[in-house]
Amino acid sequence: MKIGFIGLGIMGKPMAKNLLKAGNDVVAFDIIKENVDYIVAEGAKSASSAKAVAEECPVVITMLPNSPHVKSVVMGQNGVLDGASEGMILVDMSSIAPLASQEIGRACEAKGVKMLDAPVSGGEPKAIDGTLSIMVGGDKEVFNEMKPVLEIMGTSVVLCGALGAGNTTKLANQIIVAGNIAVLAEAMTLAKKAGVDPETVFQAIKGGLAGSTVMNAKAPMMIESNFNPGFKIDLHIKDLNNAIETAHGVGSPVPMTVQVQEMFENLHFDGKGQHDHSGLAEYYAKISGTKIGD
Repeated sequence: MKIGFIGLGIMGKPMAKNLLKAGNDVVAFDIIKENVDYIVAEGAKSASSAKAVAEECPVVITMLPNSPHVKSVVMGQNGVLDGASEGMILVDMSSIAPLASQEIGRACEAKGVKMLDAPVSGGEPKAIDGTLSIMVGGDKEVFNEMKPVLEIMGTSVVLCGALGAGNTTKLANQIIVAGNIAVLAEAMTLAKKAGVDPETVFQAIKGGLAGSTVMNAKAPMMIESNFNPGFKIDLHIKDLNNAIETAHGVGSPVPMTVQVQEMFENLHFDGKGQHDHSGLAEYYAKISGTKIGD
């Protein structure tokens, strides 16, 4: 299959690479030339614009930072819809606001383009392994058509409801992940201040009820003081902003989410927005005077 891929960042590059490995022809575009050069070296073809990608491909995948970027790439000048033919399928795998997905979907429908919103969870390691969790919103028939493609990039591919439901599910995921990382940092800081080795605590509790995928991924990073990004704090701030806005819109209280967002914002203004979200440990180090790692 010929697949267009727009957005070759930390997540997009390995996702596009996995599509190539599976034997697909990939036509790629990104505003950063080095990202395009990387995927071209892996066997992809480059395009000069989002419009040019759509002109060549019956399926276009977008993997972009936030709602305004997706709107611009899809609906803007030289965007996907400028080059799309009737019947093309757009799969937006970005994590954006559900209402933005629905707005983009209406623009697609007016051009005869089918759309799915399909945000992912798992970070860079699972993008590389092709083991992402993919949460999809849209028409069931279109989902069934695209599911084999999505299964190249993820091991869990679930239709969550109508268009926008994928991003609503992703917001719920991001709330849970953020809360888990925050409480993990809090607990490991307590252990260190109390004179117990955080690595020992991790090994002792990871097989019990407190154990989680988040703990397995993030505790070692905190213990090693390794905050190289798999998922950046600034991106999690974006997701929680979308979660809080959506929650306010439907009248759902999110006080814990707001508190964790304040922690992330504090780190951002300390110049750590490009650190991994496990960097919440740095927030606790700041307020406690104790680092989890050496």
